[in-house]
Amino acid sequence: MTVFGVPTQALFGQLLLGLINGSFYAMLSLGLAVIFGLLNVINFAHGAFYMVGAFVAWFLLQHLGISYWWSLILSPAIVGLLGIVIERTMLRHLYKLDHLYGLLLTFGLALIIEGLFRNEFGSSGQPYRIPDQLLGAQNLGFMFLPNYRGWVVAASLTVCLATWFMIEHTKLGAYLRAATENPSLVQAFGINVPRMITLTYGFGVALAAFAGVLAAPIYQVNPNMGSNLIIVVFAVVVIGGMGSIMGSIVTGFLLGVVEGLTKVFYPEASNTVIFVIMIVVLLLKPAGLFGKAQ
Repeated sequence: MTVFGVPTQALFGQLLLGLINGSFYAMLSLGLAVIFGLLNVINFAHGAFYMVGAFVAWFLLQHLGISYWWSLILSPAIVGLLGIVIERTMLRHLYKLDHLYGLLLTFGLALIIEGLFRNEFGSSGQPYRIPDQLLGAQNLGFMFLPNYRGWVVAASLTVCLATWFMIEHTKLGAYLRAATENPSLVQAFGINVPRMITLTYGFGVALAAFAGVLAAPIYQVNPNMGSNLIIVVFAVVVIGGMGSIMGSIVTGFLLGVVEGLTKVFYPEASNTVIFVIMIVVLLLKPAGLFGKAQ
């Protein structure tokens, strides 16, 4: 059976790959949107934190025997603490300056972190095995769905929607949004705004680390895995709208699917289609699909 001349199995296989890529686009762009929307910091080190999250999971398994499931909790916590240290010692001095200073600082941090890991582990990558509980695949009739890849999509979607609900529909989220608009007023209500900002940055980079743990069994754990992805993720954030939480989630999954379909019908454009879409969106709606004009 074919669809537009393409075998059904190949089409759905590429759609699955698109959803997998979209899961990582959504998770990473969500973390970027949280940090930019609430802290006004363009965090170019996000890809490096994604890579560190995968390496922490690999280290926990290889050297401490800690399973994948515990790594899903411990790795984001460890990388989140690293993010808190960076925010307290470096980023907090730049909040009143132009966005460019934060971008340059985080870009430098990304280069330093990736360089340190490259010197230690090289560029060949380290394997990370799929947990036993998620081995195998399900026969859906029209294709085989690997259990682990199905888990990645479900876990990513769950975390993304839970984060959106927390920020948009809880009292904590209301405090966070208010602190970005009028920090002195929120401080007057007895809320420690600097601490809230620090924890928000830690949470944002923990999301990147969580995505890194999810990616570890699919891709080899290597120092370049973040730098290979971060430019595409920034394009996703721009298309969805800088600072838009739901925009990052919807755009991430949608562009992953578009990229997968492009690989089926016009493979030559698969590496550039997202950037072409970004150019079109910026020309027609500079604030992004879900962003608000300043």
